[in-house]
Amino acid sequence: MIDFASLATEGVRGLTPYEPGKPVEELERELGITDSVKLASNENPLGPSPRALEAARAAEPGIGFYPDGHGYALREALARHLDVDPAWIVLGNGSNDVLDLVARAFLGPGRSAAFSQYAFAVYPIATQAVGARARVAPALPPDHPEQPYGHDLEALRAAVAADTRVVFIANPNNPTGTWVGREALRAFLESLPPEVICVVDEAYAEYVEEPDYPHAMDWLDAFPTLIVTRTFSKIYGLAGLRVGYGVSRPEVADLLNRVRQPFNVNSLAQAAAGAALEDEVHVLRSRKLNREGLEQLAEGLWALDLQWIPSIGNFLTVDVGREAAPVYEALLRLGVIVRPLANYGLPNHLRVTVGTKAQNARFLESMALVLGQ
Repeated sequence: MIDFASLATEGVRGLTPYEPGKPVEELERELGITDSVKLASNENPLGPSPRALEAARAAEPGIGFYPDGHGYALREALARHLDVDPAWIVLGNGSNDVLDLVARAFLGPGRSAAFSQYAFAVYPIATQAVGARARVAPALPPDHPEQPYGHDLEALRAAVAADTRVVFIANPNNPTGTWVGREALRAFLESLPPEVICVVDEAYAEYVEEPDYPHAMDWLDAFPTLIVTRTFSKIYGLAGLRVGYGVSRPEVADLLNRVRQPFNVNSLAQAAAGAALEDEVHVLRSRKLNREGLEQLAEGLWALDLQWIPSIGNFLTVDVGREAAPVYEALLRLGVIVRPLANYGLPNHLRVTVGTKAQNARFLESMALVLGQ
């Protein structure tokens, strides 16, 4: 019998597949329930902009043809929106795809990537898959007064070694919701050796209202090896279409495009994303709903005597004060899907996405029932 694992590279053999959030349909089929609510994957509860839906429908007659492999119209729209040259933009099948492009372009055997403990799960997966070494910096402690479980930039800088070619920083971070302030992030970028690519992953940037939050896109001229990644999956509500992008100096973008698969962003996604950029009203509505939802969840969790990690994303990570897996399972049976975080090294925590007012209330009521309150 063939040992198929032996046919794979060492890095791939050691990987554990990424576990996505449980789909609503699967939960209802497994448990025989209806009317469940999914608050597990940090999706926008308002869904996409009506303009985006209209643009996707208008693009349907073209699905028999390959999409524009260069994404000309979307890159032009992003360039106007971000005030950069289109040559600085690389499109991805979600921003995860861009993270993978970075690993394929700049990492490999004999090289390493540095990132923080509790950082986004794709960083170690992309690193290990290409045979590179992961250098994981310890996070700030749980009792840190401002950023419990957040990025410790001093520790992250210390993790950068002679073989390090990429540093990943999620700002704000998933799954903790923590963030790095303007002065601290700029000082960190200034401290990096010139041969190190720094990826600042801003998947949740459009939700942020924190005054000290830095939009790293503003620093691309100052830092030649900086790459900023963003997505249309979060505030723009296009998670199912899979479209994201990276912005960097054109010399860096050229290298990413050398490993980018042709036609990696489909035609419906390109059309919908371009239209979504134009609907600022939908973005403002989504941001307002998120602000109110964070407040609603925080107040409800406080009433349940539960602690949570301060977040500027569209989710809260909650310490349930015990092993979280049984709480997660009990919530599932009540039709509420959240995200357990044991795979992140947080076995007592659950991540809950901000939903509508009614969805948030359903989660809080279900949590009270599970905890016997």
